[in-house]
Amino acid sequence: MIRKNKMKLIGEILMESCGLSREALNEALEFQEEKGGRIGEILIRRKAISESDLLGALGIQFELPFRPALPKEGLKIEFVQEIPIQFLKKYAMVPIITANGAYVAINDPLLFQPLDDLKSLLGQETQEIVLAPHSAIASVINRSYDMSGDSAEQVIQDMNEEDTDLIISEIEETGDLLDDTSDAPIIKLVNLMLSQAVKARASDIHIEPSQNRLRIRHRVDGILYDMLSPPRHIQATLTSRIKIMAKMNIAEKRLPQDGRMEIRMADKDIDIRVSTLPTAFGERVVLRLLDKTNILLRVSELGMPEYQLEKFDKLIRSPNGIILVTGPTGSGKTTTLYGALSTINTVDINIITIEDPIEYQIQGIGQIQVNPKIDLTFANGLRSIVRQDPDVILIGEIRDVETAQIAIQSALTGHLVFSTLHTNDSSGALTRLIHMGIEPFLVTSSVIAILAQRLIRVLCDDCKEEYVPSEASLRDIGITPEMCEGKKIFRGRGCPSCLNTGFKGRTGIFELMILDEALRDIILESADANTLKHEAVKAGMVTLRRDGASKVLDGITTIEEVFRVTHQ
Repeated sequence: MIRKNKMKLIGEILMESCGLSREALNEALEFQEEKGGRIGEILIRRKAISESDLLGALGIQFELPFRPALPKEGLKIEFVQEIPIQFLKKYAMVPIITANGAYVAINDPLLFQPLDDLKSLLGQETQEIVLAPHSAIASVINRSYDMSGDSAEQVIQDMNEEDTDLIISEIEETGDLLDDTSDAPIIKLVNLMLSQAVKARASDIHIEPSQNRLRIRHRVDGILYDMLSPPRHIQATLTSRIKIMAKMNIAEKRLPQDGRMEIRMADKDIDIRVSTLPTAFGERVVLRLLDKTNILLRVSELGMPEYQLEKFDKLIRSPNGIILVTGPTGSGKTTTLYGALSTINTVDINIITIEDPIEYQIQGIGQIQVNPKIDLTFANGLRSIVRQDPDVILIGEIRDVETAQIAIQSALTGHLVFSTLHTNDSSGALTRLIHMGIEPFLVTSSVIAILAQRLIRVLCDDCKEEYVPSEASLRDIGITPEMCEGKKIFRGRGCPSCLNTGFKGRTGIFELMILDEALRDIILESADANTLKHEAVKAGMVTLRRDGASKVLDGITTIEEVFRVTHQ
């Protein structure tokens, strides 16, 4: 039962409880008289008070407890079968049922009728009421309905041949994947496939048709795992549904296509790039998932050891020159470059990028998307960028000699240039430029450093266990018995927290080659990659494998993982 304290108005309570000034209250009251609205919401919009201030005051006025945070674990979610998610989101209220008791969290104590309806649905008229922030209520709603979803395997079992015709009409997407309550099995299957991938932290989903089966796999921490094996007959329908969502041509099945879509799942915005490829057994589909809510990493968060981090931090603040980041596809090169840009991004420098595609939007940086259809290539875009008075230029990738020449010219005329190359190690990047047709003297006068990198999986903290490895396996990654003294080596056992893989998340291993006079002389004389690498190691460069070995000794990853990513 909500009881309102009739003695005091909300404005008076706010003045007493959070120090709201009489002047600010009067201005808000004048605005309310002129435009209408509720005084508390007006004060929040004017930043005179916070939502917590208002809820605390409403708690005093209505004699209700205020809870700034709601429990996230141990929730009982049986109510999701009876109460539509849209009802709870519309009125910002949610039942909180735990082993310690039950109550209803609300954001607005004046919604008497919806609250009575909710109590009636719950069958508990005497339920305790508490006030809570809108974000805390939304988080519990999303979490409860996400946990309650049908399994994709159950949806597949419920499907039959006739169901596959339900895809043909285009269905308008809802704002949040959890809000989509469509009964069409193929729509439920696609939604569940996407939500399972997001929960598993997958970066890609592969839909692969073969003669007798359809296989769906997802890539987690760089490794592909089987996800589902739906019946073969739904393959065309499944592909058509994804094409509709990505605004692609569902009639064209003979040519490769690219598209993209955005979904929202609970509090995550996911950007999905879709690629289809015709094969002998139907269209193969790959979806690349990019969590737009992920905060950009700074250089200090990439996993570099301290001594390497200091050197790299100095390099990215150089006034001119080229810094190259090398490694195979999916080795985190773009993340490293974005981390470098976000570290040096200040109001006094002009940063412009040309990328294919733009993966993250960075505030305060001019970003250009390559578009070959209108002849906006890396080379053509780069010519225009240098006329925009940039201090720092990021080139997504050096793919041809023309782009390489303009990049070098930009570095020689006072710009700091970042770019990537697909080579196995740092010394290979220098020889690649020379093999492209760049003169060695131009390479030595423009390139200041090359960073080679790989991503290794990090051991799950919940299930990693200490063990004694064999001397042969230690020797494979360059660890001597002396280096193991006082150190513990771990492996992953596998648990539900890490999907029984033994790993959770990834970090980088790095090889930073800084060009000094000795290395420049070798490039001018022979440009031999092995000679360059040998000389750089003599000068103190730490190789990829050696950096990986140090992470094994620090208990971050396993011997097998380092050997997997550094084996050539």
